[in-house]
Amino acid sequence: MTCRFMAVGDIAPDRDDPKSIFAHVRDRIRAADLGYCQLEVNLTTRGQRVPQARHTMRGKPEIANALVDTGLGIVSFAGNHTMDWGPEGMFDTLANLDRAGARHMGAGANILEARAPVIEARGGVRVGFLAVNSILPQNYWADHDKPGCAPMRGHTVYEQIEHDQPGTPARVHTFPHNEDLEALTSSIRALKEQVDIVILSHHAGIHFVPAVIPDYQRAVGRAAIDAGADMVLGCHAHILKGIEFHRGKPIVHSLANFALDLWMTPEHAASRGFREIQALSPGWEPDFTSSYNFPPDSRMSIAVEATLTREGLRDLALVPVWIEKDSAPRFVSQREPEFDRILAYLRKITAIADLPTRYEALGDTIRPEPA
Repeated sequence: MTCRFMAVGDIAPDRDDPKSIFAHVRDRIRAADLGYCQLEVNLTTRGQRVPQARHTMRGKPEIANALVDTGLGIVSFAGNHTMDWGPEGMFDTLANLDRAGARHMGAGANILEARAPVIEARGGVRVGFLAVNSILPQNYWADHDKPGCAPMRGHTVYEQIEHDQPGTPARVHTFPHNEDLEALTSSIRALKEQVDIVILSHHAGIHFVPAVIPDYQRAVGRAAIDAGADMVLGCHAHILKGIEFHRGKPIVHSLANFALDLWMTPEHAASRGFREIQALSPGWEPDFTSSYNFPPDSRMSIAVEATLTREGLRDLALVPVWIEKDSAPRFVSQREPEFDRILAYLRKITAIADLPTRYEALGDTIRPEPA
């Protein structure tokens, strides 16, 4: 008894026909028994932009149907854009996903709903999904009587390296919020009693900065595996990060982008906010003719494929993805130069992050294994 699973990264089409962005990848995704993605955008025409939002994301309600049509029926909505348009925007998003037949996790009317799992059975295998978010504008997290996303907060401490030198660089230390981590591990243990496989979506990490994985993200991933998760899928960073194995189980620290449109205007390109983010990634230049205004490293992505069984996860494979100037992702074969570029990049960032993982090409996939 087996279930073929595929996971992709961040989704946020901004176009008249949302289905068109998936044209090159739809068939392969639909061949899986279960498909997962991270929804980055509110699916609503209502709501008011909340003042603490740094960059608001809003998309057509039809995106929900495009996801299901593509085979991406398991959707995490635990992210840093969950409450961009207030409770109205969040509730509209969940309702539109429901109407399209998508299963969603990570956000809800209160903390119990936000932390509730999605459970699906395919091929005789019961699979449970949870989603939490560490990238949290103020008040985006759910509480007992407040809507929002499932929080997995992190703390940051700055340690001055040269204590007698004001203004010099500091070491950055991060660690998980204890109560959130306890709630997460309790949820994983409870879910594991009901299913064969537990998959955690963790919205976390340092966006646009190559290779770096913060301490709190590593700690949460390992704690999730210790509690019974079979795989952790990271999202948010918009670029690939390394993969590690803990107790033989994979922690994919960033799936990167998958299907996002991001248009750029000269006014936004000149803004202080964009220039500060632009400095995080070398070679990032605006392109006013392109719908994909991300740094060069964001052209590279992966889809994760695996066979899920009652005994665990096997046949883990990475399918290299190249994102074109028109934002449309496509799977690349081993004979294409982009395949080697993605493989080399994974090896490089994994070594920089000091993760003991090796990658080998096998057919048109990349196989990660503990070193």
